[in-house]
Amino acid sequence: MTIHDTETPRTPYPVHVTAELDSDLSRGLWLVKWLLAIPHYLVLFALWIAFAVSSIVAFFAILFTGRFPRALFDFNVGVMRWTWRVTYYAYGALGTDRYPPFTLTEVPDYPAHLTVDYPEHLSRGLVLIKWWLLALPHYLVIAFFVSGGVFAADQATDDPTAFILGGGLIGLLVLVAGVMLLFTGRYPRGVFDLVVGLQRWVLRVAAYAALMTDVYPPFRLDLGGAEEPPGPGAVPPDGHGDDPAQASASNEPGGDAVGTTALVAGVASIVLAAVLATGATALWTAKEALPDDDGFFSTPPASCSADTFAITSEKLRLHIDGVGGVTPSSLLGDGRVTVTSRGGSPIFVGVAASDSVESYLGGVSRTTMTPERAYAERPLRICETAAGHAPSAAPASVPIWTASSQGRGEQVITWPFEEGDWTVVIMNANGERGMDATVDAGATFPVIRLLVAPLLIGAGVLLLFGLSLVIGSTSKPESARSSQHQS
Repeated sequence: MTIHDTETPRTPYPVHVTAELDSDLSRGLWLVKWLLAIPHYLVLFALWIAFAVSSIVAFFAILFTGRFPRALFDFNVGVMRWTWRVTYYAYGALGTDRYPPFTLTEVPDYPAHLTVDYPEHLSRGLVLIKWWLLALPHYLVIAFFVSGGVFAADQATDDPTAFILGGGLIGLLVLVAGVMLLFTGRYPRGVFDLVVGLQRWVLRVAAYAALMTDVYPPFRLDLGGAEEPPGPGAVPPDGHGDDPAQASASNEPGGDAVGTTALVAGVASIVLAAVLATGATALWTAKEALPDDDGFFSTPPASCSADTFAITSEKLRLHIDGVGGVTPSSLLGDGRVTVTSRGGSPIFVGVAASDSVESYLGGVSRTTMTPERAYAERPLRICETAAGHAPSAAPASVPIWTASSQGRGEQVITWPFEEGDWTVVIMNANGERGMDATVDAGATFPVIRLLVAPLLIGAGVLLLFGLSLVIGSTSKPESARSSQHQS
């Protein structure tokens, strides 16, 4: 039984973007296309400057006459066409190994094409708002697709890896296709259809924002190299025509939806894997590069001058409830405070439970440093002062300290973080008024080392899962054809 589609055909959008996938793509040429495409990037950089000037002139022409000057329109279309060909050749699709021609005009036998229907009349009012206000929702969408754009100004980079990694969903899909091409010699058809569909969306929005049409771009992902589905008996771009196995596979109830869902889920898993791997790499780099020779991550030095008897930190609250076996020490490791007196007299630095510090310094005139706001100015002098009397005893004589040190010059205390509330105290060793010191604090943060391995394992699992979904969703038609031919 044949089911005929009675849905009314959609009106074609006036920006036409098509592409044909090469059947004999080189496995490794894509690794050096960034170098081969440099001449095009240089030319396109100049052309897009001219495109911007042309669009400004067209803006005023449309505003006063309602028409886009035909010569400027044809030039802008040519720039977009040239850009699409280079994008398709390079890291916007990797769909062909045929080198792009240096021309603004249409090349019928090149596998990537772009045309825009010339509008006889354009709205004078829309020209004022469509390129920034009306197109804003699309900008938010395509920012996820391209993460900065597919045009030459974004592609002209000294580091092609940075372009691929920073290329959003399109860049990630093309990277997946390139890796599969390298190892299997095959460009996954489903990935190709999705990449071209995403690029078609981007180019439609680009033409609309460039004032070349008043027809609002549809929020629709038209997949595949052809804009409209081929009619009965038509030969699709992969050259298999009316293959019965292909028809059977595509006509299975929900087959296309399941394949597309698997592809999207696979890509999402690969994206999440990349995020986890990036996080693990950042943590590992921080663990290797940022600590000092003793393994401490330290804050920038903060200074505080006070005409009081003590300088105290804010309470350091370390409470981990309901997590068995996890302690502040296992996450934060050891703490360290380094204090340098700028007055020359002996100083005392110690850390104790906050309740004990309050008992000792209750009512004493003191100054509290506020580290969370310590980056507001340089040099750092963010302190809050409270009036009061002198302490009852010199600090070293009070038996409350978990760790302490006193003397002239630089004083350092180190202690393991433990559950509870803790306060660091800086005083003159003799308990007299007047402090001027520079302070920096640090910790070893073993949790960084503990997180790297789980993040890398999670990234690996998600990557394998995502690749299996992508490969499975794009290889089903081939499997169906193979089984049909064998039978």
